[in-house]
Amino acid sequence: MKEKVQSFGRFLSGMVMPNIGAFIAWGLLTALFIDTGWTPNAALATIGTPMLTYLLPVLIAYQGGKMVGGPRGAVAGAVATIGVICGTEYTMLMGAMVMGPFAGWCMKKVDAMFEGHIKPGFEMLVNNFSLGILAMLLAILGFYVIGPFMAGVLNVLSAGVQVLVNHQLLPLISVFVEPAKVLSLNNAINHGIFTPLGAEQVKETGRSIFYMIETNPGPGTGVLLAYSFFAKDEHTKQSAPAALIVHLFGGIHEISFPYILMNPLLLLATIGGSVCAMIYNSIMGLGLVSPASPGSIFAFVGMAPKGETIQVLLSIVIAAGVSFLIASPIVRFSNAKKSLDSASDQMADMKAASKGATAYTTSESGQKVDLRTLDHIVFACDAGMGSSAMGSAVLQRKLSAAGFDNITVSHAPVSEIPAGTELVVCHRDLAERAVKSAPNAKLVTITDFMTAPEYDEIIKELQDARLNTNPENAEGSDFHGGILIKKNIHLNGPEKNKEEVIKEMGKVMYESGYTTEKYTEAMFEKEKVFNTAIGNEIAIPHGIESMTGEIKNSGIAIFTYPDGMDWGDGNIVKLVIGVASVGNDHMAALQKIAEACSTTEDVEKIVKMDVDEIYNLFK
Repeated sequence: MKEKVQSFGRFLSGMVMPNIGAFIAWGLLTALFIDTGWTPNAALATIGTPMLTYLLPVLIAYQGGKMVGGPRGAVAGAVATIGVICGTEYTMLMGAMVMGPFAGWCMKKVDAMFEGHIKPGFEMLVNNFSLGILAMLLAILGFYVIGPFMAGVLNVLSAGVQVLVNHQLLPLISVFVEPAKVLSLNNAINHGIFTPLGAEQVKETGRSIFYMIETNPGPGTGVLLAYSFFAKDEHTKQSAPAALIVHLFGGIHEISFPYILMNPLLLLATIGGSVCAMIYNSIMGLGLVSPASPGSIFAFVGMAPKGETIQVLLSIVIAAGVSFLIASPIVRFSNAKKSLDSASDQMADMKAASKGATAYTTSESGQKVDLRTLDHIVFACDAGMGSSAMGSAVLQRKLSAAGFDNITVSHAPVSEIPAGTELVVCHRDLAERAVKSAPNAKLVTITDFMTAPEYDEIIKELQDARLNTNPENAEGSDFHGGILIKKNIHLNGPEKNKEEVIKEMGKVMYESGYTTEKYTEAMFEKEKVFNTAIGNEIAIPHGIESMTGEIKNSGIAIFTYPDGMDWGDGNIVKLVIGVASVGNDHMAALQKIAEACSTTEDVEKIVKMDVDEIYNLFK
């Protein structure tokens, strides 16, 4: 049940998070130019209403449709949501969250129905009209059904909120929010629930208290301060100040969660701090004009209405102060049997077990990656903005310090890991989702974004691979580490048939440590399905794709036959380049070969060169 709630919440937040910049743009327009704004401007203030009414719901619907039905689902969701918007007077952020994914699902089903049944030449016609007709029908459905229904839902929610406000019970929401945050539901709660409710409130009053509930960095700040002063475990005490800076100024609340999970009693501190801040916010009538994302002190205060900056800042101070007072004795008098690392591991195991998942430490998805050619790593998190951005920055610095400046580290949502990614790093709780999103990537999981030992393990593996000290590659071979080495350049070969050349090429590849003995068979299999003569008197024999497991290291061998030889299908070949590749190692050499062999005359010149000349040309 908890897994379903988490997945649903993450899906909702996944529609909103990529569009937070648009929410901030709308919030700043509101804060600056409305009648009570910082610089009132009646003309510019008119931009805010259509942004809230149309732009933000359409962006959310587009993202939701894309998540379910791809680009066509995104367009269907955006069009259909216009019907939802026009079907009610409410701001339809929640309506967009319903219609966008629903339209994407419908588009996916329609496409599946037509797949394989469209006559050649009519694909564009059918695709365009199927999307247009479906989007029109869904817009009508949104106007008459979804819009009015979601208006009813908002009426009920608004009435419930009003009851909490009238009875001064709104601060009690923190009793549920703070524990849910620590269970990684922070983005789901803030952007899936509070953001749409807050937008409706901003439209009526120009501010919303909902934007101050989950995003207040004060509760976590108090806990981290307590650890900085009173932690008994030295590692925890030393790491807490750095975590505090990231939490408070960077807005990455996830970094405080392991510290809280070390001692669950600390939830009393975060709840107490949040409740007191919410009481203060309610009494003072405070609110923010837009979501504060990430939950940094800068973003939180930056979204304060005109003239209320100090009051909003005090909300953080109150939350941090109360949280610190409650957390300090808990941290100081705890038995300190658990270190930060052991607590993180234990809680991650518990959370993984609750999802029926395998508990990982330094885990892999079972895939292999050629670390010698790796040039890109993806760091994934729930939304691809907060903890992954921080983790990718830390890992990038470590890689650069180790001399791997050619390897870039990017961050992405765990559900949108780019196709072709070879190495993914993510938090252990996201391992299952990362494997589904990038099934062909090697997966490394962590529990500590700032000081994960797995970062150093990645670098050690890279160093071993680049120095060719990986036992799996080095054992039983005389591999020299070069893709092209002089002993593999054989000149002025006598006339032979293709089979003899391939056998000799396979022997050279094996003896140089590039391949196993079976790679010769792989090259023969390739010739059965594709003649590797490519014109200009050149042939490039290589193994069939299904036998790439026979390759140990990438390498190239070059044979010349000045008198020419028959490569089959009427192809006379004078230059033969054998290729074995587990990655992209050979691409630079092949690019040089392509440039140097652009004409038959060029090949004739190469055939007349000596070993050193060919090596210097292609090294």
